[in-house]
Amino acid sequence: MEKKRILCFGDSLTWGYNPETHQRFPEEDRWTTVLQEVLGDSYKIIEEGQNGRTIAIDDPAEGEKNGLLYIGPCLESQRPLEYVIIMLGSNDCKRKFAFSSMDIAGEMQIFLEKVITYNHFRLKDQFKILLVSPPHIAETIKESWLGDCFGYENARKLSMELASWYKQLADMYGCLFLDASEYVKASETDGCHLDAENQKKLGRVLAEFILNEEKNS
Repeated sequence: MEKKRILCFGDSLTWGYNPETHQRFPEEDRWTTVLQEVLGDSYKIIEEGQNGRTIAIDDPAEGEKNGLLYIGPCLESQRPLEYVIIMLGSNDCKRKFAFSSMDIAGEMQIFLEKVITYNHFRLKDQFKILLVSPPHIAETIKESWLGDCFGYENARKLSMELASWYKQLADMYGCLFLDASEYVKASETDGCHLDAENQKKLGRVLAEFILNEEKNS
């Protein structure tokens, strides 16, 4: 029996960045691995996280981070797919981009249109899209090494506004939606990334979401 393939497309939160060590969490502490364990052998989880990845803008200081430019080749190389989980937006809150939350939602709209167009016209609507609004940036980012880059309070404000925009987009385009901030929170260490406990919790939450979707579809 062919496995149901799930592409997890995101940034450092999906890659598994450890806020304590600045390295990658071991596999057992990443949400993608927990998702695989809970869903079982009939599923294949594909990790596609990149540190610093944006939704749809080039980063003048960090290089090739534009998710919009990579998602097409990624979908092509990883098909067939049953689900595509998209969790992006935290890096777009950085001060250098000077975005409003509406601007970030505009990026996500362009991103979704590209994914949906590929899925519909090339794959005959083969996969479901799960849009995940990322966890809120915490107040402690101000004192962390990321504080200057993100711009302190404004980045937190932007992150807290994304869920309502993403929900509107999901409803508009017929995508599944989950607000990660309702279940997990950023580490106090750097105010942005998830600790091991919250990584694992996110994996369990997403697994339950997908199992419920499978049961009700």
